[in-house]
Amino acid sequence: MNLQKFSPITVIKWMWLWPPFWGAGIGLDEVSSDLRYIKVHMKLTWKNTNYVGTHFGGNLFSMTDPWYMFMFIHNLGNGYRVFDKAGDIQFRKPGQGKVTAEFRLDQAVIDQVKQEMELNGKTEITLPVNIVNEQGEVVAEVKRTVWMAKKRIKS
Repeated sequence: MNLQKFSPITVIKWMWLWPPFWGAGIGLDEVSSDLRYIKVHMKLTWKNTNYVGTHFGGNLFSMTDPWYMFMFIHNLGNGYRVFDKAGDIQFRKPGQGKVTAEFRLDQAVIDQVKQEMELNGKTEITLPVNIVNEQGEVVAEVKRTVWMAKKRIKS
């Protein structure tokens, strides 16, 4: 199925059907109409619990996976290619109960990557996101690297 025929917001709202998200219980709480803010959550259930009764680390990492890529795709427009390139996670404390992650993309960052692509044809940026528990404590610090390039004009 070619998801590009749907609006980015429609795709994001239906992401809970994607098997890795559905299986882990990852859900969407909020998405702004300009796709510059996204909030996701994951409740601790039998499907995402590890051996010691806390959130499985792979699911914590998965809940951060596609969001910055989607945000850049929507905010840069058609003239660019955008891919998730890398991710890094540092676990700070056991994840219990409901955890959330918030993704923000401001105009200054969008302008910065556009400027770098004008100069170099491509760029990448690493952006942070914290996964927090219901008490607001950081469970994991994640860094997501997104690679972007200007599309080549076919002659």
